[in-house]
Amino acid sequence: MIANDDPRLRLVAITDDLRDGVDGLVTRARSAEHGGATMLLLRLKHAEAHVLVEVGRALIAALQIPILVSERLDVALAIGAAGVHLNAASVPVIAVRPHVAASFLIGGSISEAGDLASTVSADYVTIGPVFGAGATSMGVEGFRRLALASGRPAIAVGGIDAESARSVRMAGAAGVAVIRSVLGAVDPQSAAAQLV
Repeated sequence: MIANDDPRLRLVAITDDLRDGVDGLVTRARSAEHGGATMLLLRLKHAEAHVLVEVGRALIAALQIPILVSERLDVALAIGAAGVHLNAASVPVIAVRPHVAASFLIGGSISEAGDLASTVSADYVTIGPVFGAGATSMGVEGFRRLALASGRPAIAVGGIDAESARSVRMAGAAGVAVIRSVLGAVDPQSAAAQLV
């Protein structure tokens, strides 16, 4: 497990789509890194494995920050990613841990107390959605409770922007993870800098 104050967890930029192609995503990701993003999570939900491999390799070649892959351990290993992020419906973290190097980061997702068991042995967890319009949003207090129960460095996700980032950090978040607030922004560098 990594420390709660590990600087890699401070601002996780999550990829949104390939609307501007691989080169466009790489440019946006590089801009986010220059603005202060400390980790990038490759998450393209409907992309085929060969596309994820192409994009992942391009991102690793262009960025200095760690690249993790969402849900696809096979892709993460194939491209030499820094780690993988698994959700509650994925293979449990504890089943993956013995098969990867100690330096390989494994994150897990928590949206309710029932998800805690799937994140045993995770290096960190994402917890959310913290904010948003839906009934599933847990708010800052819900985040705080799950973060404490997890016993892991916790990253807040869901509706995070420059205003709300401060409140979750004060609630014990090791960092925040965002999609539209950075890589979905017109100027990812400025957007990342504001969150930092």
